[in-house]
Amino acid sequence: MEGMDRKIEKKGLRKKHIWIGIGGLVLLWIILQMIFGDKSSKLNVEKDKITIGEVQAGKYQDYISVNGTVEPITTVYLDAVESGRVEQILIEEGTRVMKGDVILKLSNYNLLLDISGNEAEVARAVNDLKTARINLENQNIQTRSNILQLQYLLKKLERQYNNNQKLITQNLISKEEFEYSKEQYDETRFQLDLQKQKYIRDSIYTVSRIEADEESIDRMQKNLGLTRRRMEDLDIKAPVDGELATLNPEIGEVINYGTRVGTINILDSYKMRVLIDEHYITRISKGLPADFDFAGHKNTLKIIKVYPEVQNGTFAVDMQFTSTIPEQIRIGQTARIHLELGESEDALLLPKGGFYQSTGGQWVYVVDPSGDFAERRKVRMGRQNPRFYEILEGLEPGEKVIVSDYENFGNADKLILKNK
Repeated sequence: MEGMDRKIEKKGLRKKHIWIGIGGLVLLWIILQMIFGDKSSKLNVEKDKITIGEVQAGKYQDYISVNGTVEPITTVYLDAVESGRVEQILIEEGTRVMKGDVILKLSNYNLLLDISGNEAEVARAVNDLKTARINLENQNIQTRSNILQLQYLLKKLERQYNNNQKLITQNLISKEEFEYSKEQYDETRFQLDLQKQKYIRDSIYTVSRIEADEESIDRMQKNLGLTRRRMEDLDIKAPVDGELATLNPEIGEVINYGTRVGTINILDSYKMRVLIDEHYITRISKGLPADFDFAGHKNTLKIIKVYPEVQNGTFAVDMQFTSTIPEQIRIGQTARIHLELGESEDALLLPKGGFYQSTGGQWVYVVDPSGDFAERRKVRMGRQNPRFYEILEGLEPGEKVIVSDYENFGNADKLILKNK
């Protein structure tokens, strides 16, 4: 009976086995996700807050846009070549001037004293030269007179000496008398020779001294002329025809030698002065073409001068018009200039955007064809112009890239694009 009452166990899965199996499957799924799942960081982004650009194949135009300012083709600087006090301003800024027009007058009393002193020195030197000439001439006259007297005396003594030679042979005179006449004759002849030599030396000295004094006076007169011309420099004049663009001094102001007092613009033609970022300094050279729109017309230019000095991150170039200069153009006007750096080439292009500031052109977010997300991808970029970046590696034509600023995306590898 007891055998008939034995409990028969039910066959099949129990509930606990089912729950254990489910738990195992969940655990296996978690492990597989940890091993093979997408571990990239994600960030949700609203589509209307980003800008998307499409990669396209096209012609890369190697140019930059720069701002240019209209300037006169030539500016002449007015510098003071003499110190002085501003007494009178005859021409105001903005006035047309002709070459030689007096713009302002200076006064310099020290210069007046210098001129007076030089004039007195020249007058004194001239008087001294006159006195020297008179003295030297008197001296020469005296020497010539001495020579004439000695010549007369020598002839008289020569006759006496010759007569005594005859008389001594006849013993009509004493030997002492003869010797005395001979000595007088010889001494007078010697004195005559000395006077002649003195006259020659005095004549040479006279000529050389007069020449030296004349040269000295000539130099003094030239210096006086230069000093007088310095007086003329107290009138600051226009060196060329043009427009008096600036004039710095005021009445009563004392300006020193070399002080810049103003500028004159020559209005025969104009140029464009352009400041360019120092990044392009190795690519800028004379002859590069440029153009800009003004008054509904395209105007062409070319670089004629490059200033290599860099200031505040920029350097300057001058551009000359190669087309007709617009009549309406005025000094000081500005224009946006298209400056070509090279010829157009086939390239892969990506529209410019704020992303470059964050990535330096080393990577971008590429939008999936589904448009649901964008993933980070490494790229290599080349040149850039105001509209496009040149893509060298990492992108294909037709792909879409987020080109707006990445500042708010942090280090996310994947952006989930959501509609608002």
